[in-house]
Amino acid sequence: MNYNEVVEWLFNIRRFGTERTLEPIIKLLSLIGDPHKKIKFIHVGGTNGKGSTSAMIAAILQSSGFKVGLFTSPHLVEFTERIKVNGKEISKEDVIRLAAFIKPKIESLNNEPARIHPLFFDIVTAIALQYFYECEVDFAVMEVGMGGRLDATNVIDPLVSVITNVSLEHTEVLGDTVLKIALEKAGIIKKQRVLITGTQNPEVYEFLKHKCLELDADFYHVGSDITYQAISSNLYSQKFKVYSKYDNYLINLPLLGSHQIINCSMAIGAVDALRKYSININKKSIESGLQNVNWPGRFEVMQEKPLFILDSAKDEDAFRNLAQNIINFKHDKLILILSISSDKRLFEMLSHIIPVVDYFIITMHTVMGRAAKPETLTNIIKTSNKPLEIKETVFEAINRAKELAKDKDIVLITGSVFLIGEARQYWKNNF
Repeated sequence: MNYNEVVEWLFNIRRFGTERTLEPIIKLLSLIGDPHKKIKFIHVGGTNGKGSTSAMIAAILQSSGFKVGLFTSPHLVEFTERIKVNGKEISKEDVIRLAAFIKPKIESLNNEPARIHPLFFDIVTAIALQYFYECEVDFAVMEVGMGGRLDATNVIDPLVSVITNVSLEHTEVLGDTVLKIALEKAGIIKKQRVLITGTQNPEVYEFLKHKCLELDADFYHVGSDITYQAISSNLYSQKFKVYSKYDNYLINLPLLGSHQIINCSMAIGAVDALRKYSININKKSIESGLQNVNWPGRFEVMQEKPLFILDSAKDEDAFRNLAQNIINFKHDKLILILSISSDKRLFEMLSHIIPVVDYFIITMHTVMGRAAKPETLTNIIKTSNKPLEIKETVFEAINRAKELAKDKDIVLITGSVFLIGEARQYWKNNF
């Protein structure tokens, strides 16, 4: 198989099974030598911000001189973005090689009397773990795919677990209340290890704290054990202080939005917590690592005059944060380019952003037929009596926004990580 055939093979594998279980990933990893048992891990779960937090933790560890694997999902443009070592994506050749190595093992499991069928995320996780083992990483930072307790990444034994926050998501799988979802996410907390959380929900806070008591795990919370103070911000970075149990840090972070300060505080808490295992990360490495962190598509400025911002807000809480953050940027008119995947809580998401938008351009991302139909979105937006139009492609939507926007306007592109991936290609192709 060539690279494109490998990616097509992976994405044609079922994403969800009738029963959620860790058995397929455990069996698959056993057939390739259990690479996950030979690596030190930090595990990051939660509803929002887990990718950003993972990237920040990896950047700090790399700045400290460690060789660091980073596993995140989904990708913006290329599958290879999901698996990185010291910031460098896995090569397409290594994707082909590891797929060829793992595929016969999958087929053998399919042919067992019990007919075990690893799913898409099982296989991708196995590829990542094998690659990190081969690269002899000192640490691997693993982002949870969905939930936690039965997520394929939960075969690892992390030194530190992070649960960023908990809100309603994937309710058909994880549960229809925040506490049910918290129970799933708490599955990544390990006995006598460490949990860092940034939840602002009092019920979730108490639940996670009690779970840590049950497991004799250390518990650190951003807002009480770890605090922060905003100082200043501009279009490309924000400056703030973080006060942890061990030290205080002056951070110049090239990621925008007040939520990123909380994510950053969790990342600092996570690396500080490694002191429990006699792994001391110095202050300079923390500050310099965060200054150089790269996590595209999250409140990312693509151009000025007019200002174009990309943000892969994916649910109700993310849209709430986005609406709060965007009003802090002075502008005359806000134009929104929007495409959302059809499995999202569309009305709840849009209810937060509609009040701050002046003009809507509705489009459709092209990934796997998952985009909500423009008519579905326009039916919600029409109730606000705000002007809107539909453009068939993402590139057409961006060109139309350029026609409409004046120098002091903002064009915000949001609603789906897949939309952001396509939008970033626009600037890659045109500049």
